[in-house]
Amino acid sequence: MQQMSLPSVFAGRLRIPVIGSPLFVISNPDLVIAQCKAGVTGAFPSLNARPVSVLDEWLHRITEELAAWDQANPDQPSAPYAVNLIVHKSNVRLEEDLALCIKWKAPIIITSLGAREDVNLGIHSYGGITLHDVITNRYAHKAIEKGADGLILVAAGAGGHAGTLSPFALIQEIREWFNGPVALSGSIATGRAILAALAMGADLAYIGSAFIATHEANAAEAYKQMIVDSTGEDIVYTNLFTGVPGNYLKPSLVKAGLDLENLPPSEPSKMNFGSGGSSEFKAWRDIWGCGQGIGAVHDVPPAATLIARLTSEYVAAKVELAAKTAQFGTLAARV
Repeated sequence: MQQMSLPSVFAGRLRIPVIGSPLFVISNPDLVIAQCKAGVTGAFPSLNARPVSVLDEWLHRITEELAAWDQANPDQPSAPYAVNLIVHKSNVRLEEDLALCIKWKAPIIITSLGAREDVNLGIHSYGGITLHDVITNRYAHKAIEKGADGLILVAAGAGGHAGTLSPFALIQEIREWFNGPVALSGSIATGRAILAALAMGADLAYIGSAFIATHEANAAEAYKQMIVDSTGEDIVYTNLFTGVPGNYLKPSLVKAGLDLENLPPSEPSKMNFGSGGSSEFKAWRDIWGCGQGIGAVHDVPPAATLIARLTSEYVAAKVELAAKTAQFGTLAARV
């Protein structure tokens, strides 16, 4: 199936094909603006801005600062930003947050935990686009049927509320029928992994955990250092904290006094995204979410430095891959 080109909102505005995923509690205007200025889409959950009036202030600031950057840097415009809306019945702020996104004409909306046609129509009313988080092919079909423009595949190994399917399995199933915009997540923390996502059929790589360990991220210094000190083996997959399965840093569970051998399951009916979780230990206050790709994170740089590193790695990986494929092409020609 021939893939479509990326939506026009991205045209000429990305230095590398990356969306910085919206990180609950952690993503803030400082991080989003730094990401967008450095050439990748920055995103934040609307619920990070509390109360609702703060969301209005954040959208105002992001819009104005990126516009000023674009005017001063016409040859290096900022990437479009995105707002994540939790489309779940426990999110009592959804309607208000949606109205503010429409007011400020947020260019990209990432919807999670529920697909609603009215939300997509609201974003489309001013020319915005919607990308929907999915963990299975079935949910992907539902999202597109409800009018989403594209999909974010949250595969095994991704931070936060990740699925259990391998990135290879998930994207190949979805690319059998969907040729629209696709972002892929799941342990992506290097430029080589970004290129691999594209080779697998994605249009964009979706990176979260690596951005937690940056200067601008609103995360405790101990959280950032724990990411630097940990590897993929230090990730635990459980639904205990929000009712939805997710990946968390094992050392943060131990620090909270939890028995890793006897983590009780939680009921999906206990999902509560208005409060950040319904268990005694709050995700992501006490229990720190993270993906399996953190073995590649070795320091805590500014976001722009991380993006420059990813860009350099991505370019080098393209050159290396071209050399490898040329070699195999030559061998094939001899057969």
